[in-house]
Amino acid sequence: MIKFQMPNLGADMEAGTLVEWRKQTGEVLHQGDIIADVETQKGLIEIEVFEEGTLEKLLVKEGEKVPVGTVLALINDGKAEVSESATPVEEVPKQEIHPIEDRVETPHEKTEEGERIKISPLARKIAEENHVEISSLTGTGPEGSIVKKDVEKAISEGEKPTQEAEKETEIAKESSVKPVAPASDAMRMAVAAAMSKSNREIPHYYLEKRMDMSKAMDWVKEANKERPIQKRLLLVAILIKAVAKALDEVPDLNATWENGLVRKNEINIGFVVSLRSGGIVVPAILQTDSKTVDEIMETINDIIPRARAFKLRSSELSQSTFTITSIGEGGADKVFGLIYPPQVGIVGFGEISEQPFAEDGMLGIRPVVDVTLAADHRATDGLIGSKFLAALNRNLKKPEEL
Repeated sequence: MIKFQMPNLGADMEAGTLVEWRKQTGEVLHQGDIIADVETQKGLIEIEVFEEGTLEKLLVKEGEKVPVGTVLALINDGKAEVSESATPVEEVPKQEIHPIEDRVETPHEKTEEGERIKISPLARKIAEENHVEISSLTGTGPEGSIVKKDVEKAISEGEKPTQEAEKETEIAKESSVKPVAPASDAMRMAVAAAMSKSNREIPHYYLEKRMDMSKAMDWVKEANKERPIQKRLLLVAILIKAVAKALDEVPDLNATWENGLVRKNEINIGFVVSLRSGGIVVPAILQTDSKTVDEIMETINDIIPRARAFKLRSSELSQSTFTITSIGEGGADKVFGLIYPPQVGIVGFGEISEQPFAEDGMLGIRPVVDVTLAADHRATDGLIGSKFLAALNRNLKKPEEL
């Protein structure tokens, strides 16, 4: 029997709200299945399972906020002993385990005729946001309750908003006052708390190296000549692939510090995405080392819009092994990152600018970037960090080999 726990989706997460169960008791679960939707400061996250088995019991009701590490459900994997599917970062109080069907009622609403309609909190939220009339929906959830997929089906089939709702939408569009996403302040505070902890508890050391980007930029320009706009590469895809290859050469930085250095077999690069409403989120490109530059670009095109819409999966927020932050055009020359625990390193790319650059005794003007590495002195030292930056520099000079 497996205890399926509220996952830790980053150092800035202490608790999450279980918004909706996607699976019900008795269903067979496969690795990668979405079992639930959880609300955090990062938005609504799809929670995956990483074990095979049958969903035995649901222990937390929809709408309930619980700490990281709380047992959400029991999964029968055919073994007698109880194992844990996730390990809490901190000890949480022991809880009595009771299936939710013994202690809660399914959320419901009433129609004008007084009829009770069972609907999950997430389904209700989506219906309200899209002006879908709840009484017109047919529920496919437990005991006929309306769930997320029922509302989404109605929307895809052309469920139209009411005239009143359409009028409200037009008024909102014309208003000069733009609403601020309510999650932005909470997200900033959560990130700030995690970074304060990082700065306080992790003994950082910093290294810096100037790198010539001319070959990498020329390679991207040449590769895009024959491509349609939607298939064109951005330089960030090269940077991510070059970092992944450097980590393969210097594996001590592809690790976490959990009462000691834990090297990771997979290289999952997290990259900082700034949100339009304020704050940042750090989704991961899973198995970056095994992806081509084109596949990395496809992942970026998929994951950034979902990150900004707060529609990420739990694996994309919990499985990063190393992080990249990039300033981009019109930014600062250098960026010095803070390590995102429990990782042991973060690399920062400043703005690429034309600068005098000497190589092989020749001085010229080249597109140059200042690259910084912040690393955990408990896990590595300056010699290992220098080897990583040297490997990264070599990779960027040979983009055709990435």
